[in-house]
Amino acid sequence: DAFPQIRGRLDLIGTVIIEAEDLDMSQQQKLARIIESLEMENIGVILLTSRVALPVKSFSLVPSGSSFSMASTMESVSIDELWVRISVNLAYRKKSVGMAVKPAVPPKQVQTISKNKLAEQLTMTGALVDNLAEQLRLAGLVQQDFLPTQLPNTNEVRWATVFLPAEWVSGDIYNVVRIDEQHIGFYVADVVGHGTPAALLTIFVKQALVMRETINNNYHIYSPAEVMKNLNVRMAAQKLSGYQFATCCYCLLDIKTLQLTFARA
Repeated sequence: DAFPQIRGRLDLIGTVIIEAEDLDMSQQQKLARIIESLEMENIGVILLTSRVALPVKSFSLVPSGSSFSMASTMESVSIDELWVRISVNLAYRKKSVGMAVKPAVPPKQVQTISKNKLAEQLTMTGALVDNLAEQLRLAGLVQQDFLPTQLPNTNEVRWATVFLPAEWVSGDIYNVVRIDEQHIGFYVADVVGHGTPAALLTIFVKQALVMRETINNNYHIYSPAEVMKNLNVRMAAQKLSGYQFATCCYCLLDIKTLQLTFARA
């Protein structure tokens, strides 16, 4: 009701804080017009109330019932939160009318509240970081469980591996498998990217890279070219988001003739 009295002095206003709960439809319509008038003058509005059902056109290209989201009640908003919002709005208002903008210095009460709140946030952040680090450590252990624990050493060939990921989880994976009495298949794959998404994809690569096919009592050993082709088909069929892909080199070793064939992609 007091808005008409200050309408002619909007140049003196930097931010308007409105606390209005339990408004009827008529009051909501009046409030919407007031907010739109203030926005046209580049005056920031902090509305402390529940959601107003009537859409405010100036906040949405396509007005809808959810085009303007309200904050909360005055009791639940801290002074430092209000101070930050008011300072930003006031600085923007001064700049829009050509006035010099000086850095806002919050009152001592706000400084104390801000320090206490910052300390709480730092404590919570530290706990979250510790928890995330532990989760990643466990994920790294699970990923390493997918690596071979025993290598198919023979009189002709002996194997040795070292796996030292830069982080807890890695986008790299390898495997060495005895396919039959005469053949050993092995590969190294590197998934694009880092962290958990890449680590998850390495597990998929391990499951999708098939070295031989068993039919009844017979089996067929895939050539390296067939292995890579089948792997590519399976990865493409997943339609992975983010254009994820992997590079891989697969080798097939005949341990009797020591003939090595390979394919890479």
